[in-house]
Amino acid sequence: MEADKGHGVRMSDIAKQAGISRQAVYLHFPTRSELLIATTRYLDDIKGIDERLALSRATASGVGRLDAFIDAWGNYIPQIHGIAKALLAMKDTDQAAALAWNDRMQAVRHGCVAAINAANNDGSLARDLPVKQATDILWTLLSVRNWEQLTQECGQSQAQYIDTIKRAAHRTLLDGSGRG
Repeated sequence: MEADKGHGVRMSDIAKQAGISRQAVYLHFPTRSELLIATTRYLDDIKGIDERLALSRATASGVGRLDAFIDAWGNYIPQIHGIAKALLAMKDTDQAAALAWNDRMQAVRHGCVAAINAANNDGSLARDLPVKQATDILWTLLSVRNWEQLTQECGQSQAQYIDTIKRAAHRTLLDGSGRG
C-alpha cells in the first residue's frame, strides 16, 4: 500500500501479499474499511505508540503534557509517514481509506484534547482561548501535512520541526505566564 501510495489496493492484493486466500482475509475482516483500520492500529502497536505516549499521559502539568505530546506524536510521524501518505492519497476517493485515516486522526485528536485539558486545568491555557478552539489549533499544528511541509518542503530537520511546533503551540495556546 505504501509503495503505490495506496492506489488500487484491493482485499485480494492484501491477501496475496500476506500469502493467504482472499476468503481468509474476509473471515477476519468483513470489509476493506475494517482491514485498513486494523492495519493502521497494528502499525501503531508494533511501532510502540503507547510507550511513546507514556510520558505525555503521566505528566501532570499542562505545559509538560503539551510538550511531551508534541514530542511523542511529532517524532512518530516519520515512522508512519508512508502509510499516512498512502491513506491521504486515497481518502478523497476511497471510503475505506477515509475511515481508516479518520480513525487514526481521531486518536491524535484525543491526545490533543488531553494536553489542552491539562493546560486548561492548571491555568496555563491562554485565558481568551476556548478549549475546543485550542484543541483544533493543536490538532492542526500536528498534522502530517504540516510535518511534510516543514521537513520536506522547507528543509527543517526533525529536531527543528519539533522546536517549531512547540514554539508555535506555546505562543498560540498558552498564557505566557510560565505556570504549569
